[in-house]
Amino acid sequence: MGLTSNKVLVLAILCAVLLFVGTVWLWPRLARRTWRAVTGRVGLLLGTQVVLFACVGLAANQAFGFYASWADLFGQENTPGLVMDGSTRGGAGGPLRVIDTQQVRLGDGDRPDVSGQIQEVGIVGRTTHIGTPAYVYLPPEYFQPRYQTRTFPAAVVLTGYPGTAQALISKLRYPYTAQELARTGRMQPMILVMLRPTVAPPRDTECVDIPGGPQAESFFAKDLPDAVLAHYRVGRKPGSWGIVGDSTGGYCALKLAMHHPEVYAAGAGLSAYYKAPTDPTTGDLFHKDSNLRNRADLLWSIKHRPAPNTSLLVTSSKVGEGNYRSTLRFINAVKATNRTRIASIILDSGGHNFNTWRREIPAALQWMSGLLGDR
Repeated sequence: MGLTSNKVLVLAILCAVLLFVGTVWLWPRLARRTWRAVTGRVGLLLGTQVVLFACVGLAANQAFGFYASWADLFGQENTPGLVMDGSTRGGAGGPLRVIDTQQVRLGDGDRPDVSGQIQEVGIVGRTTHIGTPAYVYLPPEYFQPRYQTRTFPAAVVLTGYPGTAQALISKLRYPYTAQELARTGRMQPMILVMLRPTVAPPRDTECVDIPGGPQAESFFAKDLPDAVLAHYRVGRKPGSWGIVGDSTGGYCALKLAMHHPEVYAAGAGLSAYYKAPTDPTTGDLFHKDSNLRNRADLLWSIKHRPAPNTSLLVTSSKVGEGNYRSTLRFINAVKATNRTRIASIILDSGGHNFNTWRREIPAALQWMSGLLGDR
């Protein structure tokens, strides 16, 4: 049974209930001062507490999608998982392969031209050799005959760290939101490429080209768009691509839009931070190279490097978000440039969680839709 399986959560809850009942039932018999009785009481209390914590942890993981599997949880998820022949462009041997499909089931039927389609794919970077799973949402219009020669704008959608790509569908509901907004005329039909920024698990690369390590930034700036362009009808002209993410994914989205405006015409960071952290999950990202460290510091970059020709959106909350003050500083720094455009969503209150991001995603997608298209 997988980590995110409902059966695992139900089993943990059942164990907690049985231990609680067992504790109440056996406590009178363990009321003595012998070492066996004391050991029994300690064992029952400890076992009950451990199982209760497990229930809370499993429920939290179900709600917020921190880890996708047991291997992911225990730091054993360390292989790309897919090896494909990269010698040909497109097709089954290309950098992108469709593994499975599912319907969005928002429309009136199960046909892709009515309800759209989500494709589970595997992607291998031609230049970085990074392999990662992803999900691609194709809107209903993609399958309709009258749009068969049309190209569509695309948005890369990133989770936080560690996060799961599936949570972008089941928890944050990006495909459902995009389809409803398009159906009601509030945004244009768009292709969504959904994945997590953790392309070299379990390491948190922060979308950085690590010296002697994974070239995560190059993967998102070059290999990922190339793989999608080789397989889907996505616009090729500048202005066809955007990128959005939450938390770590938000930092990556802003950084990629700033560093690669020729690729990403818009970048939205939901509850983003503006400087790559250094901790046990990241390791040494910059190998003491101050130029690389400064480049990854978005506030330093916007003040000291030429302003990129791109559009940025940042979000925060006056109460409940730790990035509120840094977000205001970033907004002011961007406003001081004459080239980079900045917009914001500032809630009165909201935490660093899925519920807050669900409140921001519709407006963020509408904002991005208004900026993307073949230009």
